[in-house]
Amino acid sequence: MFIIVGLGNPGPEHAAQRHNVGFMAVDVIHARHGFQPWRRRFQGQTAEGTLAGVKTLLLKPQTYMNLSGTSVGEAAKFYKVAPEDILVIHDEVDLAPGKIRMKAGGGSAGHNGLRSISGHLGDNYRRLRIGIGHPGIKEMVPIHVLHDFHKADRDWLVSLLDAIADNAGLLAEGKDAAFASRVHDQLAPPKPKSEKPRPDKNLPEKPESPSQPPSADKPPENALARGLRRWLGKGD
Repeated sequence: MFIIVGLGNPGPEHAAQRHNVGFMAVDVIHARHGFQPWRRRFQGQTAEGTLAGVKTLLLKPQTYMNLSGTSVGEAAKFYKVAPEDILVIHDEVDLAPGKIRMKAGGGSAGHNGLRSISGHLGDNYRRLRIGIGHPGIKEMVPIHVLHDFHKADRDWLVSLLDAIADNAGLLAEGKDAAFASRVHDQLAPPKPKSEKPRPDKNLPEKPESPSQPPSADKPPENALARGLRRWLGKGD
């Protein structure tokens, strides 16, 4: 069994907050991969399904963020799952908005949900950190994380959550580096098309072929070319 935990706070008043981006990610995975309906277990909402052929449990603790470990600990104990087979998706103020980082083990970096989970599991579980940006002042962090995402965040947030869901099978297979690389590539802006080098104006013009009539400045256009020029608004 592989367990994916999304962190957040229960209740509609918290649904759109930055601190709830873990809930959001798990919800998109749930919808994208045809998991069973949500039901109440382990002091949380759970749903079972498969990712890349791996039996997977999605878990959204309903204990509020500071007590997330109570719910995760109950699920891990019931399924006898090692911390290495548990992935926690959470918000990260030390990453720019829209950036992700994979991490295995380590401290909680002041995140109360991680601190609670580490108290029940130790530190060796895996983490998917989703950047929400830092307000710039340490004292403003609690207000920042409990504030709704701005409308301007919608485009990158939807694209990021879709990319996470699209590649979730790699997480179930334990291929965290491949997952991060695939998400990065999926979100990267398209590369601009390379332009053909322009001729150097300082070079002498190519002499006209003797076989070409002197009055022929350019070859005649066919009907399709003329139609395209008019359609693009470049007609004579």
